[in-house]
Amino acid sequence: MDASHLAFVVGRGVLAALFVLAGITKIVGPKPVLAHMAQEGVPKILFPGVIALELIAGGALMIGFHPAIAAGVLCVCCLATAIVFHRNFKEHAERTQFSKDIALAGALAVLAAL
Repeated sequence: MDASHLAFVVGRGVLAALFVLAGITKIVGPKPVLAHMAQEGVPKILFPGVIALELIAGGALMIGFHPAIAAGVLCVCCLATAIVFHRNFKEHAERTQFSKDIALAGALAVLAAL
């Protein structure tokens, strides 16, 4: 395995780990996320689906199983998260979270295109 391929696999794995860990964190401590969902008017019935999406698509991306599809799904998820949860630009933390989600969506779009 050459250095560029190794960097690609490691980078993809690290990016995917963000979503897998987020899914696990939601299972272990759901209250903050459920409270944020309620604050934004997002039905809590979607919560298990969010966890499944993060774990399944994140895991698929991590191991390289249909990585373009997994990255595309996660890209859309990041865009939706930015728009639904982080649109209060008066707060610095929300602007930062919005920018982070948009940047992640961009990285995932690149992976989906490869």
